[in-house]
Amino acid sequence: MVTGIMDNLIGMNRAGKPAPRANGARPAAAGSAAVKDVNTQDFVAEVIEGSMTVPVIVDFWAPWCGPCKTLGPMIEKVVAETRGQVRLVKIDIDQNQDLATQMRIQSIPAVYAFFGGRPVDGFVGALPESQIRSFIQRLLAMVKATGGGADNPLEQAMDQAMELQAAGDITAALALYEAILQHEPQHLGALIEGGRLYVALGHIDKAKGNLALIPTGEVLTPGQSHDPNPLPPEYREALTALKTSIELAEQAGQAGDAVQQIKILSDKIAAAPKDLQSRFVLSHAHYAAGQPEAAIDQLLEILRQDRQWQDQAAKQQLVKIFEAMGATDPITVAARRRMSAVLFS
Repeated sequence: MVTGIMDNLIGMNRAGKPAPRANGARPAAAGSAAVKDVNTQDFVAEVIEGSMTVPVIVDFWAPWCGPCKTLGPMIEKVVAETRGQVRLVKIDIDQNQDLATQMRIQSIPAVYAFFGGRPVDGFVGALPESQIRSFIQRLLAMVKATGGGADNPLEQAMDQAMELQAAGDITAALALYEAILQHEPQHLGALIEGGRLYVALGHIDKAKGNLALIPTGEVLTPGQSHDPNPLPPEYREALTALKTSIELAEQAGQAGDAVQQIKILSDKIAAAPKDLQSRFVLSHAHYAAGQPEAAIDQLLEILRQDRQWQDQAAKQQLVKIFEAMGATDPITVAARRRMSAVLFS
């Protein structure tokens, strides 16, 4: 069933290979933009007509242009993050001087965004990545406001996987995430959400495998002001949740037989309610047994008795659970209120 969905949405042939692309366009590398070199002859077909359904960004450049070499890779990267919602074409002005004249290109790099067959935005010069991202987000917002744009097959598949996940059909959702990754091995949403489902099913090594494929940024050097995180903002919280879920799962694995641990530690705490170390270990056991609310109860009790215990270990563990479950999860929302009540009482 999942294979059929992906075949229909993305277009795989029966051999399991990508279906041939129209007009001889070369396929994009995993995680990169589908960049196409365009000339005067195919400008109308690729840009004017092509932008009737999907916005097209045109990068006017030349091999001798230093700033072009800086700007080009950044545009390709940000366009790639849209996963087909925006197309990118490049035009060498040395090889297409008549077209450059018609477009009144006076200096390069020059970038124009086309939608509906006409230019709708643009800029000149090598902008930083943050401004390129804003430029493309502005373009997508305009497309959405006009009700335009073509549905992206990968995003249709992602939407279906998310619906299955929300409905509790973890196996089907995971199979769909895996199928998406066969088509786009660095699809951030599928890597992150698939990783979280691997954790839920106890496949920690597979979750780590997904995590290893996700870009995590670079270290800022003195004087740098750009955002070192290559992930779009909407993925950052989910990535934190994945990392924390793996950490908590490994902690739970170290607790051994969770059910047996819960019985032993509960009896121990009943006899000695102020044994905070046992409560802390009990919280791990509850989490390992799929009982996050019980784990939270024990950690909140530690906070109630001693907020500073073990350098605020209970508070730190609560924050990890909140990150793993997500900020909008009802359990997280309720537990945060209870934690605030304890801390500020």
